[in-house]
Amino acid sequence: MTTPEFPVRIGVQLQPQHATYAQIRDAVLRAEDLGVDVVFNWDHFYPLSGDPDGLHFECWTMLAAWAEQTERVEIGALVTCNSYRNPELLADMARTVDHISARDGGPGRLILGIGAGWFEKDYDAYGYEFGTAGARIADLAEALPRIKTRWAALNPAPTRDIPVLIGGSGPRKTLRLVAEHADVWHSFGDAAALRERTVLLEEHAAAVGRPAGAVERSVGVGAPPAEVADDLLDAGATLFTIGTSGPDYDLDLAAQWVAWRDERARG
Repeated sequence: MTTPEFPVRIGVQLQPQHATYAQIRDAVLRAEDLGVDVVFNWDHFYPLSGDPDGLHFECWTMLAAWAEQTERVEIGALVTCNSYRNPELLADMARTVDHISARDGGPGRLILGIGAGWFEKDYDAYGYEFGTAGARIADLAEALPRIKTRWAALNPAPTRDIPVLIGGSGPRKTLRLVAEHADVWHSFGDAAALRERTVLLEEHAAAVGRPAGAVERSVGVGAPPAEVADDLLDAGATLFTIGTSGPDYDLDLAAQWVAWRDERARG
């Protein structure tokens, strides 16, 4: 088995759909008490499964609440849609949540997860131009350096170099952006797909003069660790995220992954 270059971490995506905010608040507390490393939401305006007009809440106001509510876990969106906010505004929002999440003089706990966007219903209902996938990726490419430039100009500055997570596996454009800008890359699919895309990421990283090993590999998982963990680790993944929806926010699978992480750390 390949030894990972990053610590093994477990994330939970609490999908902000089909739940009251009281249920979401409870789920965040349960996830942190369970011992996960990262709690994500997502950046949509409508549910992605179940009743398409069911209960749903906005991403970034929620992250600010989570920053105040939690003490230890990192937090972020999996992922923010670049199209919905001006890059300078998004940078300032992220910096603010970063400060809210800091405790006892330590650094903040925000991860800026970001992607090009894809859910057309969100765009249409909220008045954003959907355009083409190529145009949305080009907009993301323009936004990423603007975000980092704004962070450098803000007063106060972020409490730390806010990690940037880019979601997506497009072989030519998205992985190039990952190689240029990301601290974390969130991909989709099984271990074979991760290996295939990793080869491409390494090529892009070499082209931009950056070590591919500087990018943490993140994957979504929907099976117990006994079934998939070894293969995904061998493929280079170290951040494993379990998605769960309201109203119940079942964390049983996440608990299995936390137990696996802890058992692995004990050797």
